[in-house]
Amino acid sequence: MSTAGREEVWAGTRTLVTGATGFIGFHLMRQLASLGAEIHAVSRRPPERAEFGEIWHRADLRSADATLEIFGVARPDVVFHLASEVNGARDPRVVLPTLEHNLISTVNVLGAAIARPDVRLLLCGSSEEPRLANGHSPPPSPYAMAKWAATGYAQLFQRLWNVPITILRPTMVYGPGQQDTTKLVPYVTLALLRGEEPRLTSGAKLVDWVYVDDVVDAFVTAARSDGAVGQIFDIGTGTRVSVRETVELLFHLAGRTRAPEFGAVPDRPHDIAQTADLEPVAKALGGWRPAVGLEEGLKRTFSWYAREADGKR
Repeated sequence: MSTAGREEVWAGTRTLVTGATGFIGFHLMRQLASLGAEIHAVSRRPPERAEFGEIWHRADLRSADATLEIFGVARPDVVFHLASEVNGARDPRVVLPTLEHNLISTVNVLGAAIARPDVRLLLCGSSEEPRLANGHSPPPSPYAMAKWAATGYAQLFQRLWNVPITILRPTMVYGPGQQDTTKLVPYVTLALLRGEEPRLTSGAKLVDWVYVDDVVDAFVTAARSDGAVGQIFDIGTGTRVSVRETVELLFHLAGRTRAPEFGAVPDRPHDIAQTADLEPVAKALGGWRPAVGLEEGLKRTFSWYAREADGKR
């Protein structure tokens, strides 16, 4: 669909974005604002000012009553449920937080959607849920397990109460403005900009990196596609690149002639290679494909962090 066509479809549409202060949520709001949508944004800690003309609501989606109240006030046509406790640690202490933030909040959103039969609901799943592209490997973390359970509940709500749901499972998302600087791309980028040596694993893990703008484009496209209702889509590039090669690309962008040193940090247990199966999403969304390759995406990301670093000096 052309940009003009998209603007016509989205103009005045009432959208609700949960997790709007997060990485994907921020970029999604920017895109929705450019299309003329009315944006209602939810966070437990909303910012003091709106960035894109969005209307902020303070709420904890672990509360069913608070979730119902937000739906009643915002009266959304489309809901992008991105709120999540993103923690892939293999640590028993993260079991309850990920269950509460990723499963209970999703069930509350699903319950609130029942009262609005015309609402479209887009959920953000995890590429570490069991799926065809990873050989249906069991969830390797409490986070992935909670996301998998949320997917099961979403399918239940669709079967029993006809809630129109689409689930998108992005692979490894990266790009400008990623707040969690422990993630590989911002961590290595910031270390290089500070003249430090990043502490790295063996670099053997294979990752399907997907640029944040492509993820946002997939959400926006799926929200207006009737063929996406009831579907679960992988969102990525379909290409695996090792952590080692990714780090080497970042070193090149930083002008480092010295090779990175791998192996200072142990590899995370039970990690599985990530890749997206793009055929279902391409078929359902009119040939959707990611537009930004890894080298270009890393270049844009590195440049953004470099400008931010210069601005703070």
